[in-house]
Amino acid sequence: MLFRRPVTIRHVAFILAFSVALWTLFSGYLNSEPPYVEEYVPFWPPESPEIWADRAAQVKAAFLHAYHGYERHAFPHDELRPISNRSIDNFNGWGVSVVDSLDTMLLMGLRDEYERAIPLISTSNFSLPANTNVPFFETIIRYLGGLLSAYALSTDNVLRDKADELAIRLSPVFNTSSGFPRFAVDTFNANPIPQLTPGVLAEIASFQMEYTYLGKITGKKEHIDRAAMVTNHFYSANLNSSGGMYPTYWGLESGKPSNLRLSVGAAADSAHEYTLKQFLLTARSDRANLEMCQLFFWSSWHSFSLQFIDLRFTTHVINNLLYLSPQRQLLYVTDATSYQDKTSTSHSFEHLSCFFPGLLALGVQSLPLNNLEEIGINITQLGENFPPRQRQSYEALAGFNLSDLHLWAAEGIGQMCYLSYVDQPTGLGPDIVAMRTGKSGGIRWMDEMRKWKTSGQLGPPPGVGDKRPWVANPKAMTVRQKQIDTITRDYGIKNTDYYLRPEVWIMLSLSSGTPKLSQAVESFYLLWRTTGDVKWRHRGWSVFQAIERVAKTPSGYASVERVNTQYPLLQDSMPSYFLAETLKYLYLLFLDEDIIPLEKWVFNTEAHPLPVFAWTESEKEMYHSTARTP
Repeated sequence: MLFRRPVTIRHVAFILAFSVALWTLFSGYLNSEPPYVEEYVPFWPPESPEIWADRAAQVKAAFLHAYHGYERHAFPHDELRPISNRSIDNFNGWGVSVVDSLDTMLLMGLRDEYERAIPLISTSNFSLPANTNVPFFETIIRYLGGLLSAYALSTDNVLRDKADELAIRLSPVFNTSSGFPRFAVDTFNANPIPQLTPGVLAEIASFQMEYTYLGKITGKKEHIDRAAMVTNHFYSANLNSSGGMYPTYWGLESGKPSNLRLSVGAAADSAHEYTLKQFLLTARSDRANLEMCQLFFWSSWHSFSLQFIDLRFTTHVINNLLYLSPQRQLLYVTDATSYQDKTSTSHSFEHLSCFFPGLLALGVQSLPLNNLEEIGINITQLGENFPPRQRQSYEALAGFNLSDLHLWAAEGIGQMCYLSYVDQPTGLGPDIVAMRTGKSGGIRWMDEMRKWKTSGQLGPPPGVGDKRPWVANPKAMTVRQKQIDTITRDYGIKNTDYYLRPEVWIMLSLSSGTPKLSQAVESFYLLWRTTGDVKWRHRGWSVFQAIERVAKTPSGYASVERVNTQYPLLQDSMPSYFLAETLKYLYLLFLDEDIIPLEKWVFNTEAHPLPVFAWTESEKEMYHSTARTP
């Protein structure tokens, strides 16, 4: 018979001490910041042109499935409810799904659908009952952008004329001392809607491309003046406290920043996007035009005009808003708010921020980042008026190849956007995630980049090498077990919804509550076209397959809730931007033929391509009075 010793207090104390030691080691491991993560090298098959052509055809079929469902159940209203097969008028009731889809139809060669849409456009009077709000931002990017892009692709004059008519209807929105537009306008009585709150950056600075091109094709200086006046305010604003980056809120009367919240996501994204794209739209090297638009200037006859503002913006983001997660070393961009001498960083990563990798890649292709000295720019001098810490950041940046640095940032953040999809059981990305920061409170990417550089640049740059998708532990059954399991994913999910957006994520407009769009699939497309790396096409294909598998209904496609579970729920909503952006970018991503060359076209924030143009001598003379004199 075995003799059993009694359990003593000493045994209990030993077990407790041993358990505490194990937990300390385990938690230390979870919160550690590993100096090196083993590189994962996936195989991305090149695939034949026939396979990619078939995939483009599948996207075209998806568009037809969605648009025909809209025509059957919702035309001429704004959007289809793809579960109840009903309609909703949530964007003025002018048929936003039709207007937003026109250029997609033309690019896909869907002439019949286009011809059926034109009568609705030609009979619209862009008016609503008295005292009804017409939101300026959404109306510009969806309606005006859609009309202008379709005109550029078709040269159908009715589209140009209706675009001009719409802009005139909206003109009372600019009735502010600064020239910044208000949130909304009453198009029936031609009155702006009173607004007591500050202007949201994305809403007051995401119309310059549309108004500039409209002025070009109509010859009307008033449209050019609208865009130039806003840009003048940004050019002359004192941005020293924000490191040269636009804050998210501005006084509509003063034309000055009203806070120090800095973000590339909600409330800010498209304004940063348009800073570069407005420059590209007007043929880049036209010095007189750049002076007119007030983007930047200098006197050398042979110099290449380059945006100081865009360089300062991207430099501040790279130095201050890019972070690495502690375990997987996921590279993400976040937002920060400063008050007095303190700065708070949220470490939230929004789906909406997934436009940023594409913008960085577009800048690498378009701007002479490695030849700044030849055109009279010294990177360290751009920050000479900033506080000491920010000046030091500019000096440190001078030691890097800027094109490489921007492209590494684009690839790393683009990969984070992709992983946010494939990490989920549905294959669809959540709207907002909360990144883990470890004990340090956050690992700045540039700090790790400097360490990587001084240690001999071994392996890929931090956050850039391919990462394995996260797979949940099937043995984690309880809520607590699942919470512990997701620690290794390096982020928690704050909003589990997927809104069919192109960014590979989404935002909620702070002033309207309307789901907004713009970015990951867009970034996959831009990264594919600028780098030629086939992995971005495969990643886009993965997203499309997930949309087909999870979001498709008998009449269209639905936004999805609970993307992080095995049992997602469908919302009765099919946003117009799914037709305008998501499917368009996927179609262009899978086409071998480059039918919209980036050197000849620039996409607005709703994925409506506008053609690059140069001003004629008579136009320069006519519009020059708008320019701010150096």
